[in-house]
Amino acid sequence: MSKDKRFLQGNDAVALGALYAGCRFFAGYPITPSTEVAEKLAAMLPKAGGRFIQMEDEIAAMAAVIGASLAGRKSLTATSGPGMSLKMENLGFGCMAEVPCVILNVMRGGPSTGTPTGPGQSDIMQAKWGPHGDHPCIALTPSTVAEQFTETVRAFNLSEKYRTPVIILTDEIIGHMREAVEIPAEGELEVIDRVKPDCAPEDYLPYDSSKGDVPPMANFGEGYRYHVTGLNHDASGFPTAKPSIIDSEERRLVRKVEANYDDIVKVEEFMCGDADRIVFAFGSSARSAKDAVLALREKGVKAGLLKALTIWPFPERHIKKYADGGVKGILVPELNLGQAVCETERAAGGKCPVEGLFRVDSEAILPSQISGTLERF
Repeated sequence: MSKDKRFLQGNDAVALGALYAGCRFFAGYPITPSTEVAEKLAAMLPKAGGRFIQMEDEIAAMAAVIGASLAGRKSLTATSGPGMSLKMENLGFGCMAEVPCVILNVMRGGPSTGTPTGPGQSDIMQAKWGPHGDHPCIALTPSTVAEQFTETVRAFNLSEKYRTPVIILTDEIIGHMREAVEIPAEGELEVIDRVKPDCAPEDYLPYDSSKGDVPPMANFGEGYRYHVTGLNHDASGFPTAKPSIIDSEERRLVRKVEANYDDIVKVEEFMCGDADRIVFAFGSSARSAKDAVLALREKGVKAGLLKALTIWPFPERHIKKYADGGVKGILVPELNLGQAVCETERAAGGKCPVEGLFRVDSEAILPSQISGTLERF
């Protein structure tokens, strides 16, 4: 049987990946460099029995996505830079209310309006700490057009499985580049749906931790009536001021993600088996890092690439493995002035030098910049 091969833009691959995962609702507001996702889904969702809404702003878009998910629709929104900042209050609500949804952030230069048509990777810490308070965070970082498709499917799966918003952090380069992609056949990739309650509607508690760290989730409109709030709440969903419940629920929210590191965190190790120096990279910077590693190997330098496809939870165990293994150093190239490098230093625990390579002039980090720095280790 012939394969479905297409020459796709990265943003188009996200749209197709969302449809493959079962997404049937999109709400958003146009913003460079993510607008192609909305354009594609505006045409495709109605044909798949879904709904597309262009909202008045990013705040409303995030609210609509949460509402659609509560009603049982797998939901997506897409934005960049300033739009992501506007989503934060409702993103925090989604974390507290434990509402599955996916948020695509095609990163660009900043702060403020910054460089709308140039790449950036400066929203790493925003993804983790943007909403106030302690909350769970899953953020994925694809670096190829094919990964834009597969990681979008994985984002929906993780969102449904752990009942939480999931962020996809790509950047302008990956969003707008085109590559050949083989679209998986239906059923080839796993598609996960949220676990539904098996009790009678009158017995349902939406946040019943006796069912595990991820309680079953009923859809509104299916006979289950329950309360949803951004306030600290008990198992019924109604607000509580009882310290013991607040404490246990806050810890459960974070634990349901942090305790499942092996299931959530995904990295690729390229030529790391005998490497004596490592590049830790993600997104478009990982593409340059791979070329740098290949060039150094031709010169006899034992370089390796640790490519993060999950940036939150941070892949600290993978970094620690190489730091403990005696590598000469770890280099972190990123299109910002130092965000992932700080987490890398923490994970390395002083066992080896960690150095950052930063660029914020709206251009990509070059392979030659990476190889030149690695050679000095």
